[in-house]
Amino acid sequence: MQLSDKKAMLSFSDGGESIELPVYKGTVGPDVIDIRKLYGQTGMFTYDPGFLATASCESSITYIDGDKGELLYRGYPIDQLAESCDFLDVCYLLLNGELPNKEQKADFDGQITYHTMVHEQLHTFLRGFRRDAHPMAVLTGLVGALSAFYHDSTDITNPEHRHISAIRLIAKMPTLVAMAYKYSLGQPSIYPRNDLTYTGNFLRMMFATPCEEYEVNDVVERALDRIFILHADHEQNASTSTVRLCGSSGTSPFAAIAAGVACLWGPAHGGANEAALQMLEELQANGGVAKVGEFMNKVKDKSSGVRLMGFGHRVYKNYDPRARLMQETCKEVLEALGLQNDPLFKLAMELERIALEDPYFVERKLYPNVDFYSGIVQRAIGIPTSLFTAIFALARTVGWIAQWNEMLSDSDYKIGRPRQLYTGSPSRDVPANR
Repeated sequence: MQLSDKKAMLSFSDGGESIELPVYKGTVGPDVIDIRKLYGQTGMFTYDPGFLATASCESSITYIDGDKGELLYRGYPIDQLAESCDFLDVCYLLLNGELPNKEQKADFDGQITYHTMVHEQLHTFLRGFRRDAHPMAVLTGLVGALSAFYHDSTDITNPEHRHISAIRLIAKMPTLVAMAYKYSLGQPSIYPRNDLTYTGNFLRMMFATPCEEYEVNDVVERALDRIFILHADHEQNASTSTVRLCGSSGTSPFAAIAAGVACLWGPAHGGANEAALQMLEELQANGGVAKVGEFMNKVKDKSSGVRLMGFGHRVYKNYDPRARLMQETCKEVLEALGLQNDPLFKLAMELERIALEDPYFVERKLYPNVDFYSGIVQRAIGIPTSLFTAIFALARTVGWIAQWNEMLSDSDYKIGRPRQLYTGSPSRDVPANR
């Protein structure tokens, strides 16, 4: 963070004394006005519901330019990473700041591979859930429960302990997600295998049974690996901010990540891909492509209550770069699996065509986001809709843990404590004769 030559001046219409506030420059993106001393100087707070114009931290991990439709991990464009790297390359990058060389890659992959098993008692813990529990409810419990099993790396002030926790979380998350899925089916959990890749191992744990081995399809493996890459981090979103806020209290990394999982479950956040696929399925059931025009007219009519899911984004005001990559991946997977004529994909393409041509959607910059196509890919692979958000959590774990680690390494970090604009009753006495 570099101090700018510019200063911000705050003046008051009642003739109060003006104050000068420092301005800091980032590498790219907007400058920020430092208001840390504002309350001490003026007795006032800023008011910013949803933190839409507030930088809560300094970070060097991820950068989004919503107007350009640009996403960078440690400075690397997301499309280059998705084309040239695998997920564990990206994990190493997010954690360490640079892409690994061959030796670093082999060592990191080995560390992840040999930490994929979970304590056997977690299987006993899992059986305490109802079989019909939502996978995110189960995953929140399982991740939080890790705090009860790994006591050798609990000193969050120790960088080596934080590294061990990061490795364990990245390695064990696929195992936990697969356990939650198998439990919902009434099938036994499949143990990880050390001779498979990270993503290949996850697919096998998801779809193999003791009766029949699962043959990993290279195209499917690469597609899911790309989904992981595209979801690995996304700046200071709701769940990442939750992990930082929770972690700022000094809690266990497993507890902080469990808080992130719980936040991600919300339909306005990680649950959006479920909603996008459900919208496509409902539209297909009610006439498919032939009814797309009618459906889009209802979307434009605010009184209809019909919403277009999978379009638009809080940050991106241009085409989501992840959506373009996901569309390409979708085509590759459907072709590899012989599903080129998948009706939902045709429906999705027609919805996108109209949205990119209709002035109503163009003026509002409602471009497809990553959720729009990722649901079709996961459905084609065989992943049920209820598990989509758990897949998202699996991928986002590395971003959460990288952000948590960065926060703890920051000398300016303090426990999070937002303030408020109080509009309740002023101080009053309890009536004597009530």
